[in-house]
Amino acid sequence: MKQEKKITMAHGSGGRATSDLIREIFAREFTNPVLDAMEDAAVVPGSGKIAFTTDSFVVEPLEFPGGDIGRLSVCGTVNDLLMRGAVPKYLTCGFVLQEGLDLELLQRIVASLAATAREAGVAVVAGDTKVVEGNGGLIINTAGVGFVPENVCISAANCQVGDVILVSGHLGDHHAAILSRRMGIYNTIESDCAPLGEMVGALLEAGIRVHCLRDITRGGLGTVLKELAEASQVTMAIEEEFLPIDAQVRDFCGLMGLDPLYMGNEGKLVAFVAPEDADRACEILSGCVYGKHAAVIGTVTDEEPGSAYVNTAIGGKRVLDVLFGEGLPRIC
Repeated sequence: MKQEKKITMAHGSGGRATSDLIREIFAREFTNPVLDAMEDAAVVPGSGKIAFTTDSFVVEPLEFPGGDIGRLSVCGTVNDLLMRGAVPKYLTCGFVLQEGLDLELLQRIVASLAATAREAGVAVVAGDTKVVEGNGGLIINTAGVGFVPENVCISAANCQVGDVILVSGHLGDHHAAILSRRMGIYNTIESDCAPLGEMVGALLEAGIRVHCLRDITRGGLGTVLKELAEASQVTMAIEEEFLPIDAQVRDFCGLMGLDPLYMGNEGKLVAFVAPEDADRACEILSGCVYGKHAAVIGTVTDEEPGSAYVNTAIGGKRVLDVLFGEGLPRIC
């Protein structure tokens, strides 16, 4: 008898199972040149270049240290637009409210969403609300539109040999904050949930030669580096000793047996810039509100196209691949 395949939590991890699901079901049916590029946001022709993206948010709990599902739903969508060099302008918001949802909680979340939209410089121009049976939960879908300047070409396929790799701050904060809250572990770790517009705008305004940007979300930095190595057919080489990790998060990882390289963030990016611009780019990121712990972590080489690795603190080499299985469900 043929065994039926079912959706598992691993399909929402941002790792191998997610990629397989997208490729085998969604991409196969919806295939077109824009979608097939599998970028964070689609750049399409129109009045100039338009970037468009959509995302759904199912994080649990709905409120967490450093943010909530409302703030997250703006940051996640706006940041995807920014990773293509777009200037975000408009959002739509769809709310799926489960019966029993506390109205005061909903009010706080909507207020947070609105405040974050203002911070990010975007307007919520359309929306929809549905109520379904359930246990008091909430799902938010957002779609975003931004405009790409004519001289900007930032893409997952643009990483170049010699590029310097930078991250904008501590790894794993959002993942650690969510898991701590769920497990009732007391610490002061907060989610890094934040819009990245100031960083991207500052880099571009300074004339930094930015070849690729990617926000570090589900699957963590390890997954991002492997995916970009494959997209650009280059090798990503990073140094473990240069990775910025908050001391509390490092201790939490040691306690829980977690790897910061595969933990999600919601307010960090990895940037690939021309080597001549690396120091200036790091200085610019460090001067931004959400980038004070920015660091140079590695370089792009041509040793083994499509691969990624980290040089460990003890002198070894650890190969990086996409996350396999589920790291932490309902993280965004």
